[in-house]
Amino acid sequence: MLRSSYADLSLFLGGDWVSGEGRQLQPVINPATEEVLGQLPHASAADLDRALEAAQRSFPAWRAMAPHERGRILKRAADLLRERTDHIARIATQEEGKTLAETRWEVALSADILEWYAEEGRRAYGRVLPQRASGVRMTVLKEPVGPVAAFAPWNFPIGNPARKIGAALGAGCPCILKPAEETPASALEVARALVDAGLPRGVLSIVFGVPAEVSAHLIASPIIRAISFTGSIPVGKQLMKLAAEGMKRTTMELGGHGPVIVFDDVDVDQVLNLAVGAKYRNAGQVCVSPTRFYVHKNIFGRFVEGFAERAKALRVGDGLSEGIQMGPLAHPRRLGAMESLLSDARTSGARFLAGGGRINAKGYFWEPTVLADIPNTTRIMNEEPFGPVALINPFATFEEAMSQANRLPYGLAAYAFSRTARTVNLLGEQLEAGMIGINSFQISVPESPFGGIKESGHGSEEGIEGLEACLVTKFVTES
Repeated sequence: MLRSSYADLSLFLGGDWVSGEGRQLQPVINPATEEVLGQLPHASAADLDRALEAAQRSFPAWRAMAPHERGRILKRAADLLRERTDHIARIATQEEGKTLAETRWEVALSADILEWYAEEGRRAYGRVLPQRASGVRMTVLKEPVGPVAAFAPWNFPIGNPARKIGAALGAGCPCILKPAEETPASALEVARALVDAGLPRGVLSIVFGVPAEVSAHLIASPIIRAISFTGSIPVGKQLMKLAAEGMKRTTMELGGHGPVIVFDDVDVDQVLNLAVGAKYRNAGQVCVSPTRFYVHKNIFGRFVEGFAERAKALRVGDGLSEGIQMGPLAHPRRLGAMESLLSDARTSGARFLAGGGRINAKGYFWEPTVLADIPNTTRIMNEEPFGPVALINPFATFEEAMSQANRLPYGLAAYAFSRTARTVNLLGEQLEAGMIGINSFQISVPESPFGGIKESGHGSEEGIEGLEACLVTKFVTES
């Protein structure tokens, strides 16, 4: 099997590619083979200060640049991502594990995101208020908030950096991004496209290191004026506490536990085909992954059997191989989490219809797993599994389904399937989530807001809301 070479790993500090010489190094592992791909340098405190100084120094010129000129750079970077699709996709598959089909899609999405912000940055409109007195003009202005510190997870190693960098740069703000140490090269390729597109020095830095140390250092700096974080709820709460010390605005996209309600008036096979594809995308390591399926009792048996049959038929293996439908989990911590959650579910009496264990001795592979009749008291019904597990329980009434779907403190994504117009309307009204897919699992495009409610966070990325997160409002009276 032909493999592309992996990328050289470095820091990107205010316009300079900085090697690991004299710095702490961390191995980057291919989750499909457990081979070491490269050695990632960690940023020192001096490196972080260098990135902060570069952001501060570049801010006045970047914010003063005409939005259409900033947009040209972002659009050119989007074109470069598209031109480099195969190269970047192979890097992402090697370090994260998902299939090449998925990483190619992710490159395309990332290019669309940069292009969206290139265009939307020209529409950071203010407004002129009606006069209250002759000769007095009152205006509302939208201005860049200032340098942004962004923190991205490993599960979308191209897309997450693109949406965070794109929002900041499109609004006129410099950005310091700390991607996940498990998937560094993908983020560096996004940076490389921006540099090659003509991004001025200092506007972007990419740093790596011990997450708690890097986040504490950056957020404590008075240079940083906004924080964007995607990750777990506990870490998000900790970063919010740090941000509160400087009254810094935060955008938090945190965990979820996506419910899916399936009514008995649907085409069962059609829903199953959609559901299985959505569930096992990136081995279930997706914050908006459909996980808790509540299926009407009239079709429950057929649905469960069909789901298990399709799950067992999935081809699992190295994402670089042709015909593979699901890759490995991203790192061994996910294996431990799956073993713990499923052991508890088994002890609690859940029915295992497919999978439930690790595959192979090499690589972090897990069987596509289907459980049914799972008690609400089990950990997996209350904690986000973030893995290839579908949990399927029956319901009898609309009210019961809504109660179960809204039971948890999470509110990121929710899904439902019905052909009845009134049911569809009620679902949109009553499901407690920031993003809802009705008769569809497609809930994210660059022009739509991406974010949750309740403990799944606040604020949104993408859409006009993503740009707004990097802007401040100023009111000016002139007489």
